[in-house]
Amino acid sequence: MEGPTPEGRQATAAPPAIELRGISKAFGSVQANKDISIRVEKGTIHGIIGENGAGKSTLMSILYGFYHADSGEIYINGQKTQIPDSQAAIRAGIGMVFQHFKLVQNFTVLENVILGAEEGALLRPSIAKARKVLADLAREYELEVDPDEVIEELSVGHQQRVEILKALYRHADILILDEPTGVLTPAEADHLFRILGNLKEQGKTIILITHKLREIMEITDTVSVMRRGEMTATVKTAETSPEQLAELMVGRKVLLNVPKGPANPGKTVLEVKDLKVVDEDGIERLKGISFEIRGGEILGIAGVAGNGQSELLEVLGGIRRGTGTVRLNGQELDLTGKYSDGQSRRQKGIAHVPEDRQHLGMIMDFSAWENIAFGYHNDPVYQKNRWLMDNRAIVASAEAQMERFDVRPPIATLPAKSFSGGNQQKIILAREIERNPDLLLVGQPTRGVDIGAIEFIHRRIVELRDAGKAVLLVSVELDEIMSLADRIAVMFDGRIMGERLPEKTDERELGLLMAGVTGEAA
Repeated sequence: MEGPTPEGRQATAAPPAIELRGISKAFGSVQANKDISIRVEKGTIHGIIGENGAGKSTLMSILYGFYHADSGEIYINGQKTQIPDSQAAIRAGIGMVFQHFKLVQNFTVLENVILGAEEGALLRPSIAKARKVLADLAREYELEVDPDEVIEELSVGHQQRVEILKALYRHADILILDEPTGVLTPAEADHLFRILGNLKEQGKTIILITHKLREIMEITDTVSVMRRGEMTATVKTAETSPEQLAELMVGRKVLLNVPKGPANPGKTVLEVKDLKVVDEDGIERLKGISFEIRGGEILGIAGVAGNGQSELLEVLGGIRRGTGTVRLNGQELDLTGKYSDGQSRRQKGIAHVPEDRQHLGMIMDFSAWENIAFGYHNDPVYQKNRWLMDNRAIVASAEAQMERFDVRPPIATLPAKSFSGGNQQKIILAREIERNPDLLLVGQPTRGVDIGAIEFIHRRIVELRDAGKAVLLVSVELDEIMSLADRIAVMFDGRIMGERLPEKTDERELGLLMAGVTGEAA
């Protein structure tokens, strides 16, 4: 008997787990998605990448029932499916893990998992069943977590596991993860990738939304690229490269590593000795750290979030008080008195780009020009007279700064909340760098920022160094630290565990130091 013809084999091939046909979605005059079609094969990890505002999250929100498409069709396992809300998505076997977790902080793991999926009026049978199912899922997929632990007491990585467990408990065969490693340590990210690999081996289908090209290359089978609401390409991951993907995302060639010549350090700009910080609960967050930075160099601070980096930036920036000795250009700074504030720091030549741009760097309801003036409102250029500020001068200055820093759109009267995360970051960088500071404190400069804006921000930081300024860079992204820093200090539990030169270390050694393991012990 002859075997099936190619046409016959094609006809009996398994349908894709997901197929979107001609999906379009507009919000007013903004076309978020335009005639998008995509196939996601069963049992694969499919990446979706694009710049901020490219339409990735909108497309996945349509698939999960948060938005209704203006036009287009959704097919799940070959069947045309209507998804009017998230409950319909769950019934179709779709689960979504959001960038900002949807967990009740004072509930236990078990309570969060069964919330909304209780069976009957009595909770006891549901809890007993969930406990057994969770144990089975944890064992099968490396999702170990104590079911009786309260969510607020878990690490971010373990909270993410709870979100995945919630989806699996609801029988999800398709998992959508939105920027899943944005708040994870390198070790937690590696563990997540093992979990995703286990899920794939068990036949689950995974859609991964991320802007991190290294992760795309490491974990996905196929990657789709979106730009300005349209799907520009879908390629096999093994047949592409980070450089090609970056160009598809941005529409031009992008330098993934900004050119940086050797540092030419000058005089000592910042000197820190035995700096200590105790928080409101009496916990010592900085435990006597010491270092110095010279003009013309970037000192990178690596470490898992929560090990004192934030407190270091805040005490140097005048937001928090501490003890010890800090000198800027040989002059001792006030750490406890009335001159221990951000305004005094700026007057002495310290600029500060905070880690949390929306809570510490901007007032979101205020306009871009008002945000650019914050902290520098006493500048003579901004003053009409002794009593009044010259708003026209501030707007004109803001527009010029926004143009130089490629803020899009360059409209100074728009509120800060109208700009994407990358453009909000550029506004803050423009405000601080344009003041020609002696020392730039910059925390998580590219958190949540797309690849095109990352290149721009890295260029500006290097240009400031090359102008002879000192830069203290705090980042949880080891790639960023390795690329930008001239020296790397690693923090763990409020202490500096060691200092390394980028060309004489690697991510493994830095990761061990970040875990509190000294070079000798490693």
